[in-house]
This record gives sequence, C-alpha cells and structure tokens, in this order.
Amino acid sequence: MTPGTRLQNQIRNALVDHGLFFRANVGRGWTGDRCTKVTANRMVIENPRPFTTGLPTGFADLFGLQPVTVTPEMVGQTIGVFSAIEVKAGLDVASDKQLSFLSAVANNGGQSGIARSVEDAI
Repeated sequence: MTPGTRLQNQIRNALVDHGLFFRANVGRGWTGDRCTKVTANRMVIENPRPFTTGLPTGFADLFGLQPVTVTPEMVGQTIGVFSAIEVKAGLDVASDKQLSFLSAVANNGGQSGIARSVEDAI
C-alpha cells in the first residue's frame, strides 16, 4: 500500500462522523472484439483498443457530502454540500487539472481542498 493510499484510508475513517465520503477510482484497460485467456497470466485481444473508466482527469481522491444546517431564513433544513478532498502524501503536489477541479467545486458552492493529514481533511 502506498503512503497516499494509506493516508486516504485514514482520512476516510476519520471523516465517518463528519459526512459521507467515497474514494474515487479511475482505471485504464483494454478491450476488443474478442478476448481469449491463453494462460493464467496471458490473454489475446483481437482488435484491441484502450479505454478509461471512472471519473474525469483531475477529479479529487475523496468526494462526498457534508451535512450543513442552513440559517432560519432558509427554512432551517439540513442540506448536503458536495465536498472534494485531494489527498497528497509526502512531497506530492496537485496537478493543474486537480487544482482546476477543486476550484470548480468551490466556485459552485461546494467545499474543497488539499489534505496532507487527517487534521487537514477535518
């Protein structure tokens, strides 16, 4: 397990009482017209082509909802606010696309930021 993955798990566990958070998974693979397993470690793909799954490039590592109680002028209901956390371990830095995503969340009324520790995330 990488330091970043370990930190993401620690943050998700620590945020259980602060909202509903999920790990964003993105993947890349291959598909084709026909896939044939040759051995346990070998596969033949006819007409291969790459594909990506999951969320767009730059999407935060963790995302979810945080409960926020609105003011009496807003009927006093509790609403969920979209939240995004980009987790960085060690000397890792956020990419331009990650920073743009965090800005887009904030500009649309959500909460977003970079966390290097559980305390940062909370």
